[in-house]
Amino acid sequence: MDITTSPSQKIAFLGLGSMGLPMARRLLDAGYPLTVWNRTAAKAAPLLDAGAVLAETPADAVRNADVVITMLADPDAARAVAGLLIPALRPGTHWIDTSTIGPGTTRELAARLPEGVTLIDAPVMGSVDRAASGELLILAGGDTTPVADVLARLGTVTACGGPGDGAALKLVLINAAIGGVALVAESLALADALGLPRDLALRTLGAGPLGGAVGRVTATGSHFPVALAAKDVALATGTAELPLLETVHRFLLADPTLSGEDLASVAC
Repeated sequence: MDITTSPSQKIAFLGLGSMGLPMARRLLDAGYPLTVWNRTAAKAAPLLDAGAVLAETPADAVRNADVVITMLADPDAARAVAGLLIPALRPGTHWIDTSTIGPGTTRELAARLPEGVTLIDAPVMGSVDRAASGELLILAGGDTTPVADVLARLGTVTACGGPGDGAALKLVLINAAIGGVALVAESLALADALGLPRDLALRTLGAGPLGGAVGRVTATGSHFPVALAAKDVALATGTAELPLLETVHRFLLADPTLSGEDLASVAC
């Protein structure tokens, strides 16, 4: 895809956490006119220094936008921000939600939109390093054609079907990843109990089917808080009977001091 032309779509980006900030920065660096909003306004400072405009409210952020992008923590945050921004959306606006909130909440928000506004669910796989380099895997539900150039700045799009299907596939993929990390953590605990060196266990686990999970455990450029991982597992276990993931959920909540730490901390 040719993305060398000068961007003209005005973008509003809401949610500047560990993922949202580098994603918004890529769009700003690409030349898109960017307005940003975050509950903690100070987090927007690096973007403002580079030319972004800070909005005081979600409604102010989206009022003149062609494309709205949200990256919010959970379903409650998404509903709260949606209640503030939806009344200000203009017909023809495309809303891309990159949050992980599950298909039920995604379809609920889509049903609240005024006529002429579209919602594309586009949750992403990849951590802050891939967000910064534009190498995210974007799981898109709905028609991405009008926002193809915008999404191309952020990563590679996998078309998943209709609205909500991207959010659904995200739950499948992220829970497989979280479950893999939990299994590596348990395997390392067993290795320790058996008196085996940790580096030997990691090296040999990494050469087998758990190689991807071992890579995540040893990654240094990622930040996926344990609390958010637990939220993603809860979204899955609330959808189907998943005994293994229910155990993983309890495992993630076992040490509250790790809630803000990267997922890899559960294997330390």
